[in-house]
Amino acid sequence: MFQNLSDRLQAVFKNLTGKGALSEADVDAAMREIRMALLEADVNFRVVKEFVAQVRERAIGQDLSKSLTPGQMVVRIVLEEMVSLLGGTEARLVLSNRIPNVVMLVGLQGSGKTTATAKLASYLRKQGKRPLMVACDVYRPAAIDQLEALGRELDIPVYRGEGSDPVAIAKAGVKYAIAEMRDVVIVDTAGRLHVDEEMMDEAARIKAAVKPDQILMVVDAMTGQDAVNAASAFAERVQFDAVIVSKLDGDARGGAALSVKSVTGKPIMFASMGEKLDALAAFHPDRMAKRILGMGDVVSLIERAQEAADETLAADTEERLRKGEFTLDDFRTQLKQIKKMGGLGSLVQMMPGMKGTAPDVDESQLDRVDAIISSMTIAERAKPQIISGPRRARIASGAGVTVFDVNQLLKQFAQARKLMKQMQKPGSKKRGRFQLPPGMQNPF
Repeated sequence: MFQNLSDRLQAVFKNLTGKGALSEADVDAAMREIRMALLEADVNFRVVKEFVAQVRERAIGQDLSKSLTPGQMVVRIVLEEMVSLLGGTEARLVLSNRIPNVVMLVGLQGSGKTTATAKLASYLRKQGKRPLMVACDVYRPAAIDQLEALGRELDIPVYRGEGSDPVAIAKAGVKYAIAEMRDVVIVDTAGRLHVDEEMMDEAARIKAAVKPDQILMVVDAMTGQDAVNAASAFAERVQFDAVIVSKLDGDARGGAALSVKSVTGKPIMFASMGEKLDALAAFHPDRMAKRILGMGDVVSLIERAQEAADETLAADTEERLRKGEFTLDDFRTQLKQIKKMGGLGSLVQMMPGMKGTAPDVDESQLDRVDAIISSMTIAERAKPQIISGPRRARIASGAGVTVFDVNQLLKQFAQARKLMKQMQKPGSKKRGRFQLPPGMQNPF
């Protein structure tokens, strides 16, 4: 979503850091480029004006650090102001001691509110909670059916109630949660295509009836300033606590995510980065700012690796590697872990210095490798050296690829295994040279 903005800002920084000294004119020229980049990203005009003014004031008036060049100092100032623009610190979901806690979701129709309800339920279950989803969108066709389908997929119960009064359904849902010993209730409210008095009144009545511990507004990152305007209206009437930004993995310009905190005063708490029901993550302003500025996000990369890792499997793989027994099955296991972490393309974007410079990653190559290895017998995967010409033809036919593709994989695997053996030798200069986050073995 932020690719174009990131490219524009990195071009500005490259020009700045290439100079030994910066004049006021240099800073002004850089600020003009940053202003245009933010406006093209659909960031609110008032937010852009304040952001650029703050950066310029600090860049011209601040004493230069002895350890940084003038250009590097400007980059650091932009980073700090970008973090502040996105909220400054992480906003956490605060739940009370009462049982059940109630979390209410509001937002416009089409913002992804129902899906966000299911994603939040999945997120809370990972935190040790026992959530219940309550379907209060009685207007949109199949909205309740959609939530029930998501509930079945997650194996999390959904309360749909009776009748057509969303306030009564919400109250009954809380009572049902108490009876079923559910400690968190997530209320999915109805939305409209645009802000209107009826929607606001209904949200306010549900709020008064169930007294939610947290009210989260779902904002569609792809709707730009319309989303920010809607959030402003909700902030005045419903007084929500924080924002869930949906569809942050889309191809829109991302201005809503950069504007919402400054315009509404409400922080972004969660970001939805994909269609899968586990694709909801806590929003970290500092990490997102670094990613936008092309500085990578190593912390999130490590967290993804730890979440995807099977510690027992990793230990077994490492032990076989030390014995020189790394097989194609192990190789395929590592590729599956990469997929669980979001794919190579996603991981590359988190690596410092890679954003905007790394070649496009063809994710289909991972599927092709998996298909080739799946077409092999157990013996062939354990001992690739037995794979003769006829075997290669059979494997290629079974995987739907060419013999050349099979040869390339076997060649690359042989080189990788040779390199990994060298890295395991005591005193090797290459030992420890290639490091991945905990839980992942380097297959290359």
